Amino acid sequence: MDEVIAWATFAGAWLLVAGPLYQGSVELNELDVDRAGIEGKAAAAQAAQARPSAWWWLLPPVMYLLHRRWYKALRQAMLAQLTPTQREQMASFQSKTAGWFTVAAGATLLATGETWQIVQHHGWPAWLFWLLIVAMLSAAILNTAVLMISDARTRHADGTEPALGT
Repeated sequence: MDEVIAWATFAGAWLLVAGPLYQGSVELNELDVDRAGIEGKAAAAQAAQARPSAWWWLLPPVMYLLHRRWYKALRQAMLAQLTPTQREQMASFQSKTAGWFTVAAGATLLATGETWQIVQHHGWPAWLFWLLIVAMLSAAILNTAVLMISDARTRHADGTEPALGT
């Protein structure tokens, strides 16, 4: 019975990772956001801001500070160009993204603990733990991608929206 419980908690923990990834993707995809307008203004703002030289990576703390300063200036320039509606849409999108990312990150931490329990339970080597983490996280991400593509194809079959890649 211990074996069944160990595998059930392992599988359940990884389902708690896959679920928020998929649900977050669905909700973010359904948001009514002027993506083209925001992306166009973001590209224009980025073209106007000089990115720090890659040479600064030789001094990572300095690069971190320069990149942070560059990003803040870029964000301010972009926000200044957005309409109030676009700013509201962007804020809503970012808050939902942060919420779903937090849920998925928390679930990943729980799943990591359950993965470690399985590895210890079976006396497997530590490298297998890392392999399982990568494999299960990849499976959760792949599951989301496959389901999102399937959803898009289903909507396209109804004629309500263009298919992906067209």
